[in-house]
Amino acid sequence: MRTRILPKMLNSEVEEYLQHNDIIIVPVGTVEMHGGFPLDSETVISEAYALRMAEACDGLVLTGLPYFYAGATASGRGTVQVSVRQGIDYLSAIAHSLLRQGFKRQIYISFHGPAHMTCSPMVRDFFDETGVPILYMDLSQQLGKLAKDLFTSMDCFHAITVGAYQIMGRLEDIPLTTAYAEPMQQSCAPFNDLFGLAYQSAAIGYCFAKQSDHMPTTAIPDAAARQRLADEGQSILEKAVAAMDMPHVVEQMRKLEDYNNEVEKTHPWMPSAYNKKEN
Repeated sequence: MRTRILPKMLNSEVEEYLQHNDIIIVPVGTVEMHGGFPLDSETVISEAYALRMAEACDGLVLTGLPYFYAGATASGRGTVQVSVRQGIDYLSAIAHSLLRQGFKRQIYISFHGPAHMTCSPMVRDFFDETGVPILYMDLSQQLGKLAKDLFTSMDCFHAITVGAYQIMGRLEDIPLTTAYAEPMQQSCAPFNDLFGLAYQSAAIGYCFAKQSDHMPTTAIPDAAARQRLADEGQSILEKAVAAMDMPHVVEQMRKLEDYNNEVEKTHPWMPSAYNKKEN
């Protein structure tokens, strides 16, 4: 294929793809303060993962979704903050559009911690509305499962960021700087007991007081150091995608739809079965 990124394709190329497959991966990003990395770094990480995942399972990628709930980084002047409710509605409209176009196996992914508050409610409501099971994959959670095998230091996390920019052809967007490398305790650390009472950023409202709260980033003094990080990070990212076994994931999605259809036959009061009948 000339490209797997849907906005870069011709309409005729998308129609040709849909004649034999129906998989699209949707990276959900954010634009927020991020230490010594560009504001869209968590968007780019998600897009790079999506591209490698699509290559592994013959899918397409819908890019260009960077503006969602940022969370505690809303104190940054460069952060674009969209409410959780607005994000759910917007993403739901996209999911319905993609289904009408023929993409039944939709996979939403994000490397942004609070993204689960937007994506998880959307995929559950979407199933009740349409009967079509679409999937959310939390990339932070997936990397956590692989940490022992892939992570040798905190620099590995930063390397993945730089590697993602390389995969997306944007390596030079990573600035050469040592100004954000000093690790510091977060200003909100006294409240970690509250933050730990629910999943990630979903426990209680707060914002960071300092840019260094999100987050110290490794020193990148010159282009050679940036290239070393990029190569290391790209390798880690690609190994992580291989461990996800995307062909298995998309086949399981197909089988789950068949299972759900059988359950609906004997439980016609299920929201998905009821809504299918009404429509």
